[in-house]
Amino acid sequence: MPLRFISSDSDTEEKPAVTAAATTTRLFGRQRTLHELFGGGKVADVVLWRKKHLSAAILGGVSVIWFLLEVVEYNFLTLLSHISITAMLLLFIWSYGVALLDKSPPRLTEIILAENDFREFAQVLHAKLSSFLSMLEEVTMGKNLRLFFLAIASLWIISILGSSCSSLNLLYFGYLCIQILPVLYENYEGEVDHLVTEGSRSLRKLYRKFDSKVLNKIPRGPVKDKKHI
Repeated sequence: MPLRFISSDSDTEEKPAVTAAATTTRLFGRQRTLHELFGGGKVADVVLWRKKHLSAAILGGVSVIWFLLEVVEYNFLTLLSHISITAMLLLFIWSYGVALLDKSPPRLTEIILAENDFREFAQVLHAKLSSFLSMLEEVTMGKNLRLFFLAIASLWIISILGSSCSSLNLLYFGYLCIQILPVLYENYEGEVDHLVTEGSRSLRKLYRKFDSKVLNKIPRGPVKDKKHI
């Protein structure tokens, strides 16, 4: 009786092809999702457009304020006074309108300064500021020369931008970047990570050449250990 060789499913299965996106390292070597990096709460929902109506309302309000101050050349105090007058009139009409309908008047503190939302925003701001200060300390102490030169170049570019445009335009442009770039990155995460990985490899090669030809030739004094009392 002839022997039959029965092939198992594990032998016949084809191994999945490894794509470029699967082998690409995430941006900045992060392990968490973008939503978790922004705190994972309502602040992250607004930045990543999970609540589209609220995000669009905030973007529209900031854009209107920028237009009035920069294009119409409204004075800041005049604009602030007119906004306050309009808000007071609207709240006055609203409170009397709901009183006629036997409803309770609106509470401004609960609408704008909700305790949970304000505490969440403060926690996210504190965490980001602490992370930025720790990174700044590491760079300024000379522990990472690559980040040191990158920080100097970034500050030099910011100084050029600051001299060529007003601070208001720079702040508005920064807000647009915060409001638009994260959601674009979330939608095209694989492609962006792949491009950044390839670009970082090229930058590492250039830095190795610069390090071997320039930085290693700079004379350095002996490092003395500090004596602890």
